[in-house]
Amino acid sequence: MAAKEPGPPSRQEPIFNIPPVVVALAALFIAIYAALNWASPGTQDLVIRNLAFAPGRLTVWLWRAQAIELLIRANHDPVALEQARAMRDLYALSGGPKLWTLLTYALLHGSWTHVLLNTIWLVAFGPPVARRFGALGFVLFMAAASVAGSLAHWASAPMDFSPLIGASAAVSGLMGAATRFMFQPGAPLGAGSFKGRMEIEAIRPATLKQAFVDPRARIFLIIWLATNFIFGAFARQLGLSDMPVAWIAHLGGFAAGLVLFPLFEHGRARERPRSPTDIANR
Repeated sequence: MAAKEPGPPSRQEPIFNIPPVVVALAALFIAIYAALNWASPGTQDLVIRNLAFAPGRLTVWLWRAQAIELLIRANHDPVALEQARAMRDLYALSGGPKLWTLLTYALLHGSWTHVLLNTIWLVAFGPPVARRFGALGFVLFMAAASVAGSLAHWASAPMDFSPLIGASAAVSGLMGAATRFMFQPGAPLGAGSFKGRMEIEAIRPATLKQAFVDPRARIFLIIWLATNFIFGAFARQLGLSDMPVAWIAHLGGFAAGLVLFPLFEHGRARERPRSPTDIANR
């Protein structure tokens, strides 16, 4: 009886196999919040004033007439008076648009709960996306999702002078990107995954149409949209947050991740081998 040739040793997957770029970004979020949490109130105010995104500041820079109209209404409208005071406190009429805040707001958080929740979601959804995008692509993608989130928030509340902070839009972008490949055949959440899981880079992404047609992906989209709306729009009423939740910004980040996904895949992900399903259907 012929002896069986020894096969290659099975590769042992580490329990925690998180790409360094995800670890570095998670550490950065926590470090920035910790530093600000221990900083003086004056420093905290300076950072929020210069790095948080305030939609109204951008609006009055683009359309100064909006500020004049607000000041006129402030004479008889208590809500407009509050907005005018916030505009004054932000130096919105003289400080310029601070366009960098479209991105930098994502580095700031309002509480330990806020930063830790975003970090947990980053660690949960970041690794598979980072493996497909590479370190640089991952960082650029997070930046793009953050900007998309702030622009969506601006479109929904153009004269709001409340500072927007948090990486929730960027994390939502990761969820949108994951929707394009995590439910495909061979992916961890795809149909028939138990028959043979593939490397993340080897999974062919779904088209936008497929992402909405596939039952698993569609259920995920419906659940995500519903929970985001309920816990975002009614967070204060439900006692989940003392501050309003910018759930429209989450939608902007998620939509950016879903739509912009193909632009960020690095070469190895684009040139992936055919999946078993593709070969079977030839």
